[in-house]
Amino acid sequence: MKPSIQRFRLPARRQQRGVAAVEFALVAMILFTLLLGIMEFGRLMFTWNSAVEATRRGARLAIVCNMDATGVKTSVRKILPIIGTGDITVSYSPGGCSGAADCQSVTVSISPNAPAFSYAIPFVNATWNIPEFSTTLTRESLSTGSGLDANPDC
Repeated sequence: MKPSIQRFRLPARRQQRGVAAVEFALVAMILFTLLLGIMEFGRLMFTWNSAVEATRRGARLAIVCNMDATGVKTSVRKILPIIGTGDITVSYSPGGCSGAADCQSVTVSISPNAPAFSYAIPFVNATWNIPEFSTTLTRESLSTGSGLDANPDC
């Protein structure tokens, strides 16, 4: 009786060969697509956070270090180098003030048309234009200092 049972089992095993590989291939496509989507979303959030931090840092340097617009744009591009200087706006208020030293506040913003993110997914040639980010800070009484008292950011 045992030899006949073995004869019936061998063909069933042979018929099941490769089923695990096919199941893995079907599940792996979904898994890797999901994994790639999560990674791209993480890159997108990193770019978004970098844009927020770049505008905040630029406004902070303009207020604390009495930095001019060119220096602010340079510092913003150090954090977010994928945008151009033409996409960065630095404005002081009130409107008639002559520079950072006698202005009450500064606003640093990134233009909403700055293409700052392109997807790394193969066969997807799309870019994402970041929304407008803007930071406004009021003037402080901090100074740049000198010697050991110097502000390291300035």
